[in-house]
Amino acid sequence: MADTPTPGTLVLDISRDLLGEFRGEWCGVWSLRPVTGGREWTVAPENTQPATPAQQLRARTAIANARSRGELL
Repeated sequence: MADTPTPGTLVLDISRDLLGEFRGEWCGVWSLRPVTGGREWTVAPENTQPATPAQQLRARTAIANARSRGELL
């Protein structure tokens, strides 16, 4: 990805094959968080790409399911 995304944007970490929510940038690295919560991780911007529409749909479904189970507020 070339530009820094806005917080909350879904981003794929291609080095780990993990989808995360962009949280911010610090000292040239990006902080991502799992979509259903959990520990943040850092990734170099060149190891990311925007989430595809299918990945975004799966993430929204995972969030909805977690909320229905009471795991998210």
